[in-house]
Amino acid sequence: MNFHVMTLFPEMIDNIVGESILGRAINKGLISVNAVNIRDYTLDKHNKVDDYCYSGGAGMLMQVEPIYRCHSAISDKIGHKPRTIYVTPQGRTFTQKTAVELAKEDELVFLCGHYEGVDERALELVCTDFISIGDYVLTGGELPAVIMIDAISRLVPGVLNNTESAVGESFTDGLLEHPQYTRPEVYMDMKVPEILLSGHQAKIEQWKLEEALKRTKERRPELYEEYIRTHALPKKTKLPE
Repeated sequence: MNFHVMTLFPEMIDNIVGESILGRAINKGLISVNAVNIRDYTLDKHNKVDDYCYSGGAGMLMQVEPIYRCHSAISDKIGHKPRTIYVTPQGRTFTQKTAVELAKEDELVFLCGHYEGVDERALELVCTDFISIGDYVLTGGELPAVIMIDAISRLVPGVLNNTESAVGESFTDGLLEHPQYTRPEVYMDMKVPEILLSGHQAKIEQWKLEEALKRTKERRPELYEEYIRTHALPKKTKLPE
């Protein structure tokens, strides 16, 4: 899978994606992340990519031409106009479901805004999706783009060492993940739950489900209600009070 990030600060992207799971996936050729500098596509001799808003007010707006020319270069390289995401708090909220949807694409382009945003004509010309990672404002779209790339990449076959790692995590089945433990068995008088040491796999799975239900109800009650409404639980399942 190939990601293309249209940005004014390509080093922000490169410095993150080269590490950990993403870096390993890139080295294996499972994904690629191409940070494209929008400034390389301006016709201004000073590499200017922004200007004042016609509507007035404080702040600068990213210009349409460099963005359009940058996107056209990416499209020409790919051979078609790819699905292109503008990272914006005005978009639909990014969820695990969104990650699954986007992971089906072979090519994805992210447009990272800065300053007061982007000329509307650029959005109309190049963007197919408007996606937000939350109801707050950041200084630019680079960090949200990397967050989405990380979540999507985990769903690409071979990116995770253990294929089971993407199964049973928070949100993959509608619930938050159950508590997990590793050695030592006892730490500061805090013990690993006995059921996890029993070796009785059926009972362990039941415990995991009930703990996931409990945690979801406590921390994300709206997810809990949706899960209860749409899923049939095993008869022996004890619901949280």
